[in-house]
Amino acid sequence: MCEFANSEKIDWAKATCRERRVSGETAVSVELPEDNDLTGQETLTAPPGGLALENMRPHDAEKVAKADFQARNWISAEPGQIKLGSQQHKSAVCRMFRETFNPYKPTIIDWPKLDAEARDRLIGLPIWDIAVQTEGRARRNMLSYAHSLTDPDWRLAIEQNGWEEGRHKIVLANLVQAYGIALEPEPAYLAPKDPEWAYLVTGFSECIDSFFAFGLFALAKQSGFFPPALVETFEPVMQEECRHILLFANWVAWQRRAMPFWRRPWFELRVWAVWVFLGWERLGMARGMEKGASGPSATAQDNNFTVTGSKAVSNMDIRLNALMALCLEENDRRFAGYDARLRRPTTMPTLVRLFLRVLPVRAPQGTKIGGKHAAMHGAAPERVQM
Repeated sequence: MCEFANSEKIDWAKATCRERRVSGETAVSVELPEDNDLTGQETLTAPPGGLALENMRPHDAEKVAKADFQARNWISAEPGQIKLGSQQHKSAVCRMFRETFNPYKPTIIDWPKLDAEARDRLIGLPIWDIAVQTEGRARRNMLSYAHSLTDPDWRLAIEQNGWEEGRHKIVLANLVQAYGIALEPEPAYLAPKDPEWAYLVTGFSECIDSFFAFGLFALAKQSGFFPPALVETFEPVMQEECRHILLFANWVAWQRRAMPFWRRPWFELRVWAVWVFLGWERLGMARGMEKGASGPSATAQDNNFTVTGSKAVSNMDIRLNALMALCLEENDRRFAGYDARLRRPTTMPTLVRLFLRVLPVRAPQGTKIGGKHAAMHGAAPERVQM
């Protein structure tokens, strides 16, 4: 379902690709006219800051594996402590994000063939409209905030983040096209009036959703409810989301310490307001779910899928506390390869650790999910308060 031969047109996202030489390697860049609205587009621009997509060929398996490892593992060569809010901190974070860019995945994906039962399960997931739209809004919000910045380091890093969100949207668009999933018409993704507020909402929302998505993804892999080949196609997307919230957590930590003291109270008020907004939004989703499974309530179910979707991705009977333990374990595992001096998100891991102290996992001996890992979650590594 995708092509990646040396001189062929790469038919992903209906993008027009051209080969060019970068440091002796063949790379692919994608041409797209500049605009301010991604609505209805299935094309991908070249990544910002001189990064390039690689043309994946069958004999490049070693290069692809190396790029995947580098995307998951990064430690700064700078010795000693990294002081939050310092130039060293900003430089380390931005270099991490740039140097862990994966030029192969998830840009080019060969979607596996599914039997009728697996395809029906996939189509039946109540997430596709909101997933595509969420990535479209995230791209727009991040690019809007990046373009409002005068700091070149943060501007480039967040612009790259926005580009990667656009790549995720195209991956999803390709998936729904490949498997014949019908979508509602997309809304216009217009630039927000307040770019910083939009970036804060997007960043904290991703911190919540990714935490639960990590666990649901692991559950889907363990249960075998979907074909392994299909699950594995999303692995690079999941790890890329980990990088995104790592960047966001460190941007928040840097902002708090680098901004003038008189601006700090206003920033903290905005952070609290974002959490109130997101909490209220998710309460509204939960209320909507109680009203049924059609109309507006269906959208509510879609939005809350990362919290409520265990039954949709697995045929295993898993208790809530075991699922939370799995989310926590996967969250820690995905961040483990990055420099421990960089700050991690803390709100969801802290809340879940408190929850597990009240309702600890007591799985029967030999149970794979939750049992042997429950004792691991008493103490957390140093994290940034969010």
